[in-house]
Amino acid sequence: MSRFAHSLMLAGAVCFLGAAVPGCLTQRALANSPAEHALITPASQPEHAPSTPTAAPAPAPAHPLKLATWNMEWLMAEDGPLAATAPPDRPHRTAADFEKLAVYAQHLDADIIGLQEVDTAITAQRLFPARTYQIFMTEDALLQHPALAVRKPLHAHKNPDLVELDVAPATAAHQLRRGLDVTVETGTTPLRILVLHLKTGCWDNPVSDKQHNCPMLLQQFGVLQKWISDRAAAHDAFVIMGDFNRRMTVYDPFFLLLNHAAPLSLTTAGWASPCENGSYFIDHILLGGGAQSWLQPHFLACDDLSAR
Repeated sequence: MSRFAHSLMLAGAVCFLGAAVPGCLTQRALANSPAEHALITPASQPEHAPSTPTAAPAPAPAHPLKLATWNMEWLMAEDGPLAATAPPDRPHRTAADFEKLAVYAQHLDADIIGLQEVDTAITAQRLFPARTYQIFMTEDALLQHPALAVRKPLHAHKNPDLVELDVAPATAAHQLRRGLDVTVETGTTPLRILVLHLKTGCWDNPVSDKQHNCPMLLQQFGVLQKWISDRAAAHDAFVIMGDFNRRMTVYDPFFLLLNHAAPLSLTTAGWASPCENGSYFIDHILLGGGAQSWLQPHFLACDDLSAR
């Protein structure tokens, strides 16, 4: 969920992988009123980060890849069948909003975009048209879904959803989101991508906290540990991206749980958003396996699209 003081918000992040590309970034954008579209390039681990063994090198993608993750904040078709069952206080997007968001998406110009809080693939295609992108989405029966837009002609296939991320009891009023697991063929080494949107409310609390939904988030991190261990055992190059609802650093005990399963690069480490008054990210892109060596030098910019 966005931390802006405005009414219609989006939250996201972007990253470059390959032999000669510019880095990773995180994005925030308004849906209706004039606003900044911030592209922030997360750095690699700071020099003072805990040392971990580096992953075995793997051939970089045949062509540079730009990755992004973007929380769309209740992106729904107002004339769709799901809108009537959604919370009344959610953002209600107009045709003009969708047009402006499509401009943001075009400006972003990423090859692979992880999305959160999208109702259907058809809605996602209003921003990422079918002539340019293939859309993948989880199959759970919820109003909000993690999704992935993959630029054509990249080939990709969907793996079974990571259903274990729904750690809510069966009797809970609301179930949690599954993880979207997709393999993208890069021309050299396949890239396994997990798109997620984790439980909110445990922004920077200690692992021992029994309140603020921290126990539930901790359970989800246990599921991620297993997924990471499986990827490491298979020698996969992999990415985990999305809304972690956690202000992770390389010292955060929640991140260290994941890093214990296999060495990871937290691309947002050491950065705060100059476009959001220095606030820290809860949306992240993590690199593992051979993908750690693919991250390229980055850039940092705030771009005001209102004048475009």
